[in-house]
Amino acid sequence: MNKYVKRYLIDALGGMAQGLFASLLIGTIVKTLGQQLLRIDVNPFFEFLVKAGTFAGEPHVVGAAMAIGIGYAMQVSPLVLFSLVAVGSAANVTGGAGGPLAVLLIAIAAAEAGTLVSKKTKVDIIVTPLVTIVAGALLSVLFAGYIGKGASAFGNLIVWATTLRPFLMGVIISVIVGILLTLPVSSAAICHALGLTGLAGGAAVAGCCAQMVGFAVLSFRENRWSGILSQGLGTSMLQMPNIVKNPRVWIPPVVASAITGPIATCIFKMEMNGAAVSSGMGTCGLVGQIGVISGWFDPSAVAFEHGASAINPDFADWLGLFLICFVLPGIISWAVGLLLRKIQWIKEGDLTLA
Repeated sequence: MNKYVKRYLIDALGGMAQGLFASLLIGTIVKTLGQQLLRIDVNPFFEFLVKAGTFAGEPHVVGAAMAIGIGYAMQVSPLVLFSLVAVGSAANVTGGAGGPLAVLLIAIAAAEAGTLVSKKTKVDIIVTPLVTIVAGALLSVLFAGYIGKGASAFGNLIVWATTLRPFLMGVIISVIVGILLTLPVSSAAICHALGLTGLAGGAAVAGCCAQMVGFAVLSFRENRWSGILSQGLGTSMLQMPNIVKNPRVWIPPVVASAITGPIATCIFKMEMNGAAVSSGMGTCGLVGQIGVISGWFDPSAVAFEHGASAINPDFADWLGLFLICFVLPGIISWAVGLLLRKIQWIKEGDLTLA
């Protein structure tokens, strides 16, 4: 069972996240950069950036990138891997708003089908791609639409519940997504699959930032500036070995996420209306913040479906973004960590990165 959990949940989700980053995420960053620069000066190069980012974010491109990431993480043969391009594209386009979940499930199934026949015949170059693509296409036609609708409906429910109960849902979403960010699974892929935007997306951003900035500040005495950069702009997943050794080191960032989540939803009403994948990225490459900012000026299609519209951010919006993503997670995690160090729940060296 552990073997399959690692292969299908940890490895596949991780590969899916890398595919997302190499397509939709980087495309969003480039497109947003071009759009903001165009506000300053109408320049052909800035227009090119917008086009380049748009190309990278096309549904068929994103689906193909995710499927390749999944196949690569599963260590399938080259012919299976290359065939997953068509499978991912079909599943993502057919799945609609919930396409990413369809890609995850169908790409895994198609990869396993292709693996069953890979290198088993003398005409492998024909049989393996044929089985992989036909299996993936068939599953996409039969199930991708239903999977997509189910994922989209669940995401819509979370978004709706957050507007109805912003305090409670702010705590729940912030804590859960933050924890997922640090665990060896992909919070970005999950947020994208569920289409988390709006207040729910804002709470998810808060939770992820609490983990990354929280651990970076909490472990500063052990890891100094390299720890700030690797965890604050990289990933809090680096602390997983230390969490396994002493789970109490996880308390400060979790407390920080439980506090900053409802502050985001109830006080600053911070919405993340950019690409839903940004909700699960936190301060990794500042993608979470880019998602919030791009959502202010140009809401994504999923956010638009949830009722989002473009706004001109005021001082309070910028202040909320800065406090929730950077200042409060650091202060809260540092304060709680100081208390836990005094009572010896966290000891010197417990947070040292390998």
